[in-house]
Amino acid sequence: MNFALLAATALTLAAPAVAQTTPIAPASPTITPPPAPAVALPTKARAASSSPDAARRGPHHRRMPPSAGELRVRAANRAATLDPTTGGYLGGVQVYPYSDGVIYHLLTAPGQVTDIALQPGENLGAVASGDTVRWVIGDATSGGSDAGDAKRTHVLVKPFTEGLATNLVITTDRRTYHLALTSTAHTAMSALSWTYPADQLLALKAAAEPADAARAARSVASGFDIERLNFGYTIDGDHPAWRPLRAFDDGRQTFIEFPASIGEGEAPPLFLVDARGTASLVNYRVQGRYYVVDRIFAVAELRLGLKPQDVVRITRTGEGQAGRRRS
Repeated sequence: MNFALLAATALTLAAPAVAQTTPIAPASPTITPPPAPAVALPTKARAASSSPDAARRGPHHRRMPPSAGELRVRAANRAATLDPTTGGYLGGVQVYPYSDGVIYHLLTAPGQVTDIALQPGENLGAVASGDTVRWVIGDATSGGSDAGDAKRTHVLVKPFTEGLATNLVITTDRRTYHLALTSTAHTAMSALSWTYPADQLLALKAAAEPADAARAARSVASGFDIERLNFGYTIDGDHPAWRPLRAFDDGRQTFIEFPASIGEGEAPPLFLVDARGTASLVNYRVQGRYYVVDRIFAVAELRLGLKPQDVVRITRTGEGQAGRRRS
């Protein structure tokens, strides 16, 4: 009896303890984040990062500066380049004085053809360019097949787009031409040709001594230095029919070239103008269509007529020596 009472009491005391027991929630499963997607590097980036030199160069690698040899070549090309000048235009044609070794600058534009006219009677050998893909280059002739020395060869160039630069080499049976071609957006030279001072001086010397032209030619060829020619002259003022085409000197004499029609009318006298503006007549010789002055002057004027008077001023700038760049 007592045993049964104790058992019942034990069950009564144990029941609340079971009821108050908090159930334990099952453990949450471990969630593993998905792996980050692989990012493919561009081919050039992979190549750069895998290059053995990438670590040495670092992120701020710079190109190597030009070598001393490159700088010398650039300076020589700049010094040898002759740019277009206002005084060098004859109509729409830029006329350069030819000298061996000079690089002649030619400006072109898309949609426009520039004419490079060679000396009449000069036969074309070959034309070579550094860029034949983005430039159209051809040749043509004028004067007809029976014109003899009047037949003239023309090299025609046109760029496909602006911002291009290349060089052009033209060889003939008389000489070699070196040109630097540049393409602009809208500005193009219509035509380009040359004068040939060495040929003209040979003709002048021969005409001065017609009895011994061969001896004169030999004398000029042996003692004349083409590099001493100076074409640094400007011609300003009125525009009569006799207006000179150009002036140049050889360091000792000054030559003034007139149009071929100078012999058809009255020729203007030549005056030297000093620093005070005083004009005085100067001695000169007429040889063909040239005035030859046996001295170098700073400023001179050709004057003809009274009312009105035509005045053309010739000024020596000293910036056009053969083989040097005009600014």
